[in-house]
Amino acid sequence: MIVTTTNDLPGYRIVTVHGTVRGLAVRSRSLVGNIGGMLQSLFGGNIPIYTTLAEQARALAHDRLVAHAEALGANAVLAMRYDSNDILSGITEVLAYGTAVTVEPLG
Repeated sequence: MIVTTTNDLPGYRIVTVHGTVRGLAVRSRSLVGNIGGMLQSLFGGNIPIYTTLAEQARALAHDRLVAHAEALGANAVLAMRYDSNDILSGITEVLAYGTAVTVEPLG
């Protein structure tokens, strides 16, 4: 599966546009994780606990995006983007979305 943030794919021709696909992940930290994160925030800088949470949420959203595209018969996703929101304090929603297409190499 090719996933790209570009609107086209150099070297490939779009054969079929399947439509919009998405992958959604909602993640939260445990109470212990939130306390650890708050303590780390007192010192500033990178907060590894929350970095890990964000990376896991993005990876899960990406995997679900790919699964949605594959279910439609696509072999690529163009114009892929991420969006995220806080649902509640400590609970983050990450959405991956794009356009599912079938492509074939030129020539």
